[in-house]
Amino acid sequence: MYRRIIKPAADFTVAFLLFVILSPVFITLVILLWIYYRGNPFFLQRRIGYNEKPFSIYKFKSMKDLYDEEGVRLPDHLRLTKLGKWIRKSSLDELPQLINIIKGDMSFIGPRPLPVRFLPYYAERERKRHLSKPGITGLAQVSGRNHLPWDERLELDVKYVENISFRMDVIILINTIRKVVKQEDITLTPQIDSLIVLRGGERPVIKKER
Repeated sequence: MYRRIIKPAADFTVAFLLFVILSPVFITLVILLWIYYRGNPFFLQRRIGYNEKPFSIYKFKSMKDLYDEEGVRLPDHLRLTKLGKWIRKSSLDELPQLINIIKGDMSFIGPRPLPVRFLPYYAERERKRHLSKPGITGLAQVSGRNHLPWDERLELDVKYVENISFRMDVIILINTIRKVVKQEDITLTPQIDSLIVLRGGERPVIKKER
């Protein structure tokens, strides 16, 4: 009952109320980022959602659109701005995901949604992570966030899906708030953007930023 009725209803209600309450912050950031980037203040990317259905995730933009002479996008650490670092450290870049929750694409707590291009590389057990709506935060995020190896993160996601409960969600929420306040395990240039998908169907590996 909690998984199918209470959790979705609570997600929508709390997300809608937070969106209304935080609308002055939201509007201020939209205007500030629009001026700062001289254009669209949002970052949209196709991610894997519930039952492996793709959706567009919303975030506040933290990097400039910079390309080399051949039209290839420059590495993240060269595009990340000072303002972008601040909104990432404060986790304000995640604020637009309240819209994803209101739309029903996401939950507050669940496995973090990964880009669609990674779907062919999951092991069979790891695909179970998509039997729950993806979340803004999750068990993997409060257990080490981006510092965990790929396999460990996905295993924690599966364990969450297999054991969803009100108690677990409360514990994850409390730990998430604590980490945000203390700014623990925050990677300004996230490893998700550095995942390299190898040819031949091999597993993705994580390239560490230098």
